[in-house]
Amino acid sequence: MARGKQIYEGKAKILYEGPEPGTLIQFFKDDATAFNAQKHAVLEGKGVLNNRISEFIMIGLERIGIPTHFIKRINMREQLIRHVEIIPLEVVVRNVAAGSLSKRLGIKEGEQLPRSVVEFYFKDDKLGDPMVSEDHITAWGWASPQEIDDMMAYALRVNDYLSGLFAAAGIRLVDFKLEFGRQYENDMVRLILADEISPDSCRLWDLGSGEIMDKDRFRKDLGDVVEGYREVARRLGILRGDDAPSGEPGPKLVSDNGKAPS
Repeated sequence: MARGKQIYEGKAKILYEGPEPGTLIQFFKDDATAFNAQKHAVLEGKGVLNNRISEFIMIGLERIGIPTHFIKRINMREQLIRHVEIIPLEVVVRNVAAGSLSKRLGIKEGEQLPRSVVEFYFKDDKLGDPMVSEDHITAWGWASPQEIDDMMAYALRVNDYLSGLFAAAGIRLVDFKLEFGRQYENDMVRLILADEISPDSCRLWDLGSGEIMDKDRFRKDLGDVVEGYREVARRLGILRGDDAPSGEPGPKLVSDNGKAPS
């Protein structure tokens, strides 16, 4: 499938014009960044793993009625997605105290929260993606009250689905980040889930040992980052065989029909 011209490059992905109007091709890079890109590395095979993990999760979410931008995986690093107008907010769902929540509220990392908490952050790297309230969102017109309600409802449904999915694989879902976009169809506008869901955007801990299996391995210099992502993919049933995505010894990515992907 031929790419069109590049229209955007972020820290972990590149977007190209798609083959049909209203579509894009999303390319997953191997770049890893932290602390607003102050820390950067290229981790061979990370983009391949994130592509497949996000594909697996997006398909599952579509099956339970959550609309997403995902159309299909094209190859090991690319997806065909719907073109949406991204809402400039990160929607974070927290189940366990970690990261900035622990620092802000003085709660020990690893403490289970009384209930799942939904937070909004304004997407602006120069400002450090500050946390914002619903009043901020509506005052500046980033989203309507109805869109806020819909994002919160979808976020909690995604949380229920992911919590069960990961728990069945022996993984504790600590928290995760979502992004949403508006899809325009004639005179209709609908809110759909966009971006990706992967170890780049989730905190994932082993249920037994508490071992970190996500991007915090990179943030905190905890060892082989890609191996943590591979372990997530193994447990979700996405990997088998003897060849890692990077070509080094390790598991092999497989397609839904059990054959090696293109």
